[in-house]
Order: sequence, then structure tokens, then C-alpha cells
Amino acid sequence: MTNSLTRIKQGASMVLLAMSLLACGGGGGAGGDVGGGGGGTDNQQTQLRSLPQAFTQREAVAYSPYRTSNRDAEVITKDMIEQDLRLLLKAGIGLIRLFDSSDAVGKKILEVITEKNLDLKVMLGLWIASNADSFNQAEIARGIALARDFRSTVLAVSVGNETLVSWTAHPQQAAQLTTYIQTVRNGVTQPVTTDENWAVLAKETGQQDATSVIRAIDFVALHTYPLIDSVYNPTLWDWRQTSVAANLRASAMMDSAINRAKIEFNAVKTNLNSLGLSAMPIVVGETGWKAVPSGNETQRAHPVNQKMYWERLKAWKQSLGGPSNVVLFAAFDEPWKGSDDKWGLFNVDRQARCAVQGLSSDFVAEAGSCDASQAAYYVPVQNNGTVSAARYTVYADVAVTGEAKPSVTPAMNAWDNGATSVAAVVANTGSGDGANAMQITPRPKDWGWGMTFEINNNPEDLSQFNTDSGRLNFSIKTTYPGKIEVGFLTGTAADSSLYDVYLVLNPGDHGYRNNGEWQQVSIPISLIRAAGAPAFGMGNSSAAVLDMTKVTNPFVIADRFVKTGKTSSSQIPIVVDAIYWSK
Repeated sequence: MTNSLTRIKQGASMVLLAMSLLACGGGGGAGGDVGGGGGGTDNQQTQLRSLPQAFTQREAVAYSPYRTSNRDAEVITKDMIEQDLRLLLKAGIGLIRLFDSSDAVGKKILEVITEKNLDLKVMLGLWIASNADSFNQAEIARGIALARDFRSTVLAVSVGNETLVSWTAHPQQAAQLTTYIQTVRNGVTQPVTTDENWAVLAKETGQQDATSVIRAIDFVALHTYPLIDSVYNPTLWDWRQTSVAANLRASAMMDSAINRAKIEFNAVKTNLNSLGLSAMPIVVGETGWKAVPSGNETQRAHPVNQKMYWERLKAWKQSLGGPSNVVLFAAFDEPWKGSDDKWGLFNVDRQARCAVQGLSSDFVAEAGSCDASQAAYYVPVQNNGTVSAARYTVYADVAVTGEAKPSVTPAMNAWDNGATSVAAVVANTGSGDGANAMQITPRPKDWGWGMTFEINNNPEDLSQFNTDSGRLNFSIKTTYPGKIEVGFLTGTAADSSLYDVYLVLNPGDHGYRNNGEWQQVSIPISLIRAAGAPAFGMGNSSAAVLDMTKVTNPFVIADRFVKTGKTSSSQIPIVVDAIYWSK
């Protein structure tokens, strides 16, 4: 669940250290159970290294110290790390999983634990990048050195994070990863693994054959994410629980989520058994539940649901045949991850969420109720019938006889959890539509920005506007440079049916001008419809198709650089008014 854009830049000169460590024979000789030679053979090492009791009995979380949306420019201090680690200790955490062995983060965390005499143990990660052997060798050297220097703190070592699964952003071939693992195992005395998606370790169809990797490790660290799967494959497990009464649906959903994790766990166990490795321990190296929807997890992600998931994970760990341990993802929110943020037991301001609030009186609690009644659950959306009026008004002050309006006032919601733009009502300065207008001020990310007029729980059937004469109309005033996108969205996140229907608008198109004067824009619905595509995160969903009977965002304005051809955008405000559909 992590990535790295800068790790390749770190310490290529450390290759020399790697070579010297390997020349010394490493910890394999001292431990008496070396991992065999390199080259990715299928021969299992002579003896599995046991997981220490401190590893299996302590509550574990994945930890990354970054706090901003630009981690590559962020300087992590030891004071920041100490603050984080003391919060985790108060939350009952005794084991943390790290993702890399960099001097800037991995080494610094281990130094803080030692210098401050904190009762924390570490599962040390070595980050393995694609097509970057020099970097990887340097990382291996750093990891081996840290595992030796902090032997009493580092209880296990993990080489690579989600490098084999078909959708990985940093792919490795199994043979090469096997060689890396064997190199590390020859250099340390701790048990060694790789963190990988369950489907690879279960030998699912479409995944690499990881047999050589499995035979090279001491224990399995599988990743299972029922929450994410509910977005990409909404029928994989029954998260909606529509057969259950609404007041029981949240609990039933979380039970079903754990059952899905168990299915994946057991599939991995079955594959191990088929390889004659039934004695190999299985750790859940990553799993978690978002506290806030940030990637289409509406009606699922909530602090109460997160607490419910963690409680069920703990019970599973204690059950007969359960995992040797579970590493919860994650300790803190990570804004730099965009739509993959909001997994933290603590938010980015280090405020405690429901799962840990009651564990220490020193915690500053995040706002909001933790009552079980607040848990998120699926509520089927139903539209309000076909809109038959000749005009459907999204936003306007002046009423028009016979017009239809949304049954609820559209909410102004910026993309990326409200981070990419700001909306505010301003005094109208001449659009001809009453006293007010809506000003949208971009706060672009490196990919762009977007603002929506949302009615997600009350979708509209606007299919009668899907004709040759149907048009989307609005007034606009701005000097924003270059192209913009306008349009609408159909479908819901809950049904994995989100479909973007946005048209790139050049100055001069359909009445649009960015000359600082009010302009009247009118665009045929048919042209906007022709530019439609499954929304972000919906690429694998068969439900993500145009559905004019379920319009949930009747107006969207945006600037995605991949669509407009830009490399950056301005923060010049855009004022819109009199937004309506016509036939």
C-alpha cells in the first residue's frame, strides 16, 4: 500500500557495502540455517527461522512518519518520530512494520527507539524498486546493517512490498526477488519474508508463480483488503448485506469482511500445504479499514467501522488456526497518498480515532461520535422518478415557471476529499441571475483539480435530456488560463458504477470565453456524453457505464492535466451561475 518516487535516488554508493557484507558471509553462518545459494532455486532452506514470541504476541501496525501531501520534500525529525511512537505505545502497539531501510526514515526510527528506550519491536522493510538493481543492492546493504546493528529491536525483515502481484506499480520477477531474499537471509539472523498480496501467495490465476519466493522465506506476510476489493469487485463478497435489517447491516458487513479475509488466508494456507510447507507461519502483513472514504468507499468507510474491523481482527488472531499476527494498516493518515489515504488509527493531526480513543486519557480525540449507531452501511439509492420538465435547474437564484430542481440542495464537494478546490457563494456581478453566484477557486494537485455539485443519495433520472436537443447551460466569468472540463457524473460509488461525462472546453467553444466577462455557455448533451468514461478507480467495474437514469453529480467543473494537456494550473477563481439542463 505504499510507493516511493525518491528511494531510487538514495545511496547507490551503498552497493560497495552490500558487497562487503556478503563477502563476510553475513548472519546465515552465525544462525546455522542459511537460505541456500542465489539464482532463485526451488530448494527450501534447511530450517525455518522461528518468529520470536514478542513478534507474535504484540499488537502490530504499519508505520510511516510522513505528515504532508509532499513526502518527497518533507524532512522527518526525531522529535516527530518520538511523538508518533509514544502515541502508538499508549494505544497498546508493541510492534511496528517499516517499509524501507533508508537513513532518513528507517534508520532514524530505530535510533529513536534505542535512544529513548521505547518498548517497541520492528519488522524492518527493505524497499525493492523496479529496474533499479543498484538501488536495490544499496537498500539491501542498509537493511542488513540495520538488522545487525539493532538486533534486539528488529525481530524480522521483509524484502519488497507488493512487487509480484499483477497490478503492482513496482514489479519484480519472482526469480530476481528470490535472489534478493536469499541475499538478505544470508546476511541476517532474523526470520525473513516478503510482503505480498494474498492472490500471489495462493497461486491465483493470472498471478506470477511465486513458488521460489515462498521456498526462500521463513514466514508468509500476506496482504488482504476486503474494503478495497468491494470497490474494484463489488460482488466478491456481500458488503451490502441487503438481506439484513438496516440497524444490523453495519455489523453484518464487518463480519462478512473478516470472513472474506479468512477465505484469502485459507487459500494461501492451502497453497503452502500443497508445497509441503504446512509448518510455515502465516502473518497478515497488511490489512485495514478506512475511517473516511477517499477512494469511492462510501457507505463503508467510517471510524466506527474501522474500530469494528480491528476488533474482529484481534478476535481472529486469537482463534484456533488464525494468523500468527496481524499488522494493521496504518498507524497514521498519509495525505501524500491521495485517494489511498485515511487508513490511520490516528488522523494526520495525531488525533485518536474511535478504535483507540479509549486507550489513553492523553489522547486528543478526533471530532465525531463513536457510538455504534454511527457506523456506515449500505442504503440503496432510489431516484425520484423521471424528470419530465423542459428545464432542470442545478443552481440559480431566479425561478423559471415549470422548471424541475434537485430534491436536495446539491453539495459542493471538491475532488480528493475537498482538497483540490474551494467553493463559496459570492455577490453576483452581472450574470443576470439574481443576487448570488458560485465562485470556485482551484487548489490544484500535480494532476489537477475538480469541483462537483453532488446529489449522490438522491440521483435524478435525466434520461429525457439525452436527446439531440438536450443541452447543459451555464453562465461563467473567469480569466482562468487555457482549457477546462465541464459535464456531469452518473452512478454511485456504492454500486461501483461511477461514470465521468466531462467535455474539454477550449476558449471559443460553445460560447465559453475566459476574458473576465460573463459568458453564456450551452453544450449539447450528446457531445458531453461522447467524451464519457468510467470514473477514477472504476476501470475494472462492469457497472461503470453511462446511466442517465442515475445522475448523481448534475454539474462538474474540473481541470485534469491528462485531459487538458497542462503540466500545472492556476488558482484564478472561476465564477459560475444559472446552471441548468434543457431539452
